[in-house]
Amino acid sequence: MSYIMVDVEADGPIPGDYSMISFGAIVVEPSLSKTFYAQLKPISEKWIPEALQISGFTREETFTFEEPQTVMENFSLWIEAEISGRAFFISDNNGFDWQFINWYFHHFCGNNPFGYASSNLGSLYKGLVKDTFVNFKHLRKTAHTHNALDDARGNAEALLQLKEEFDLKISLK
Repeated sequence: MSYIMVDVEADGPIPGDYSMISFGAIVVEPSLSKTFYAQLKPISEKWIPEALQISGFTREETFTFEEPQTVMENFSLWIEAEISGRAFFISDNNGFDWQFINWYFHHFCGNNPFGYASSNLGSLYKGLVKDTFVNFKHLRKTAHTHNALDDARGNAEALLQLKEEFDLKISLK
């Protein structure tokens, strides 16, 4: 099993009604060299300006992005090429990120190579330190910029730090 850290930027709160604008993914291993980044055309007429503003893109820019079908097919091929065994989805906010990736995979590809499970990095950290009021974000080395690949990288760095500090038994293939 290989952990893939994912971060999503979207123009609204839910997939289908709103669009995933970009996402970044990185295989969690010491080199952090296996990455995927994509920007996707909107799938809906609906969008929330404040939500889109977080990503730093204008609505007009998003219409120049790649077709979601192509992006999701390429992401699936990347996962298959970059890991051996099962791909395991992890993110800072899997309640948000997972719903978009899962919906887009099922809608555009008919299945999700991550299966039906995901993990939340923040919850893992809270459990390790036994404090539900703390967060892991101080463990990031890469700045949190709302560029989805930067954010996935920072979160992967934090997971690697947790692995080292707490001797976590996670597969880094």
